Amino acid sequence: MNPRPVKRSLTLQGHRTSVSLEDAFWQAFREIAREKDKPINVLASEIDAERDPDTGLASAIRLYILAWYRDRC
Repeated sequence: MNPRPVKRSLTLQGHRTSVSLEDAFWQAFREIAREKDKPINVLASEIDAERDPDTGLASAIRLYILAWYRDRC
């Protein structure tokens, strides 16, 4: 697994954007989207809509993933 962030494109409400996350976070993000039965772009759009404007999208996604797994423990 690559420890460096990997940039991937997402489509949020019809607009393309790039997000850099480490492979482990991309894997976890995909797993959560599958469990919620949502496309990753839809989940990313939901996170984007709810995040604090001062928090970057990549950070918001990481925090969402952390909260998801914490809630499951």
